[in-house]
Amino acid sequence: MPNITLSVPEDMKQKMDESKFINWSEVAREAIRERLAELALFKSIVAKSTLTEKDAIEIGNKISKSMHEKYKKKYSGLK
Repeated sequence: MPNITLSVPEDMKQKMDESKFINWSEVAREAIRERLAELALFKSIVAKSTLTEKDAIEIGNKISKSMHEKYKKKYSGLK
């Protein structure tokens, strides 16, 4: 299996080191796997789309706002 090198900020690395029981390579693989699946879905949708660039930007803005609100509520109690 090929290897990649991932750079993270020092504070993130310290937090990762506090949780040595987590397989961080697997976490990274899964995140990449999920992003590739999202990209494949996006490409298949775009290939069939009749939306204009303006339509796509408007939809993207609505999705971003919705996601922001979702995660703001979900993580508002975390510090």
